Amino acid sequence: MRSRPFIISLVLAILLLAMAATATAQVRIAIAIAPPPLPVYEQPICPGDGYIWTPGYWAYDYDDGDYYWVPGTWVPAPEVGFLWTPGYWGWGGDGFIFYPGYWGPEVGFYGGINYGFGYFGHGYEGGRWDNGRFYYNTTANRVNVEVIHNVYNTRVTETTVNRVSYNGGNGGVSARPRPEEVVVAQQRHIAPVGVQVQHEQAARSDKQQRASVNHGAPAVAATAKPGAFKESGVVRTREAGRAYNPTPRPENNASKPALHPNDLPRADRMAPPNTGNPKQDLKYQQDQEKLQAKQQKDLQKLQQKQEQEHQQMAKQQANEAKKQQMEQRHQQQTQQLQQKHEQQNQQLHQRQQPPPPPPHQSENKPPH
Repeated sequence: MRSRPFIISLVLAILLLAMAATATAQVRIAIAIAPPPLPVYEQPICPGDGYIWTPGYWAYDYDDGDYYWVPGTWVPAPEVGFLWTPGYWGWGGDGFIFYPGYWGPEVGFYGGINYGFGYFGHGYEGGRWDNGRFYYNTTANRVNVEVIHNVYNTRVTETTVNRVSYNGGNGGVSARPRPEEVVVAQQRHIAPVGVQVQHEQAARSDKQQRASVNHGAPAVAATAKPGAFKESGVVRTREAGRAYNPTPRPENNASKPALHPNDLPRADRMAPPNTGNPKQDLKYQQDQEKLQAKQQKDLQKLQQKQEQEHQQMAKQQANEAKKQQMEQRHQQQTQQLQQKHEQQNQQLHQRQQPPPPPPHQSENKPPH
């Protein structure tokens, strides 16, 4: 009988893992309609020491074909020293794809989305770990200092204030990962914990959270604790980010030229010609592998160059006109390199084609 509680706990853990796996499997499906703008709301007071703020976001119900708002909430850190990297929607070329959030020692890239409360597009300015305790920045977070004493006060500046909830595409945020954020993506991560999965499921089952019902202004914008949709500390939406028009935009649905080398589809290997000469076919395969390796280096070199230009533009705080000029130049560079590679592939393929057969002598023989 002593093993019964353990078995029940094990079954519950397996169910939570299955729910998380299902959510993770779904997020890679591209959605034609952009998510609504982020609603305007206040942050509930932190419920206790060790809780980390996880901002609200729009999730997608693939069964009903509708976005629904997952309220921002305070979540206990799963490990000492871990911080939350929010998930975000990004334009994937033929639709919007959700990149789920995760826990880790540092905050990674979250699309440049300004979620507020310390998440202003890059990094996290809402608090920090020090000697095993989390210290809250009261400038970015609502904390009762009479209850929680590990606090500090550092002013933070939001460089861009908007309610856009996605990266790339028409009207999306144009931010790209910084070098340190690329490194963070390769570190050890922890997926959303069980209470976060349950929190999202509760939002999905509440029809008032659906964009088709609330038109971008969900009934519950934030909660003091995960899943506490009807308890004290519930925060209502103050106003929608802006008018929400849930119709696909032609610019987003149409096939767009790639802006950067990373946006290009992976090149398929061309089938070797059937020359009947095994040595010639082997040489073609070797030449093709060398060419593809060189082309991959060309793409990586151009991608690095363009990322450096993005970083310089961000440091200079350039206006939108200069940013658009840079993106147009990047698109031209990417298209030119793509055309160059296609020509190289065609030339290699033509060189390996078998020579045409000689004309029959009977066809050229003069009549008697």
